[in-house]
Amino acid sequence: MRSVSLDTVRLFLHVLAATVWVGGQITLAALVPALRAAGADVPRAAANAFNRIAWPAFGVLLLTGIWNVVAEGDKGPAYEHTLMLKYTLVLASGATALLHARAASRRAMAVFGALTGLTALATLFVGIMLAG
Repeated sequence: MRSVSLDTVRLFLHVLAATVWVGGQITLAALVPALRAAGADVPRAAANAFNRIAWPAFGVLLLTGIWNVVAEGDKGPAYEHTLMLKYTLVLASGATALLHARAASRRAMAVFGALTGLTALATLFVGIMLAG
């Protein structure tokens, strides 16, 4: 068996947090119709419960993302450009999630929810590009 290193722990925490942030959004979005059928307040209650784990996961993503960049070091201009794109997508994902959580209308919730999901998926994709 291979030994566990600090790099392994760092990557595990980053992937785990991404699983919660991105996978949780996909799961919750898929459940919205069933939650609405269960009652008018049920989707909001589910979203609030999800937020209790999603935002800490987002924080872990930020911290382990910084840790990843420091651990990887300078990898050249193409890597740096891709990293800047990822930073932009991370900020967009967090900002649209915050706007979604504070939205007052169903339309705003739908728009910001869709944008949050898209930016989270795009961030995940760009993150895989960085690892390659």
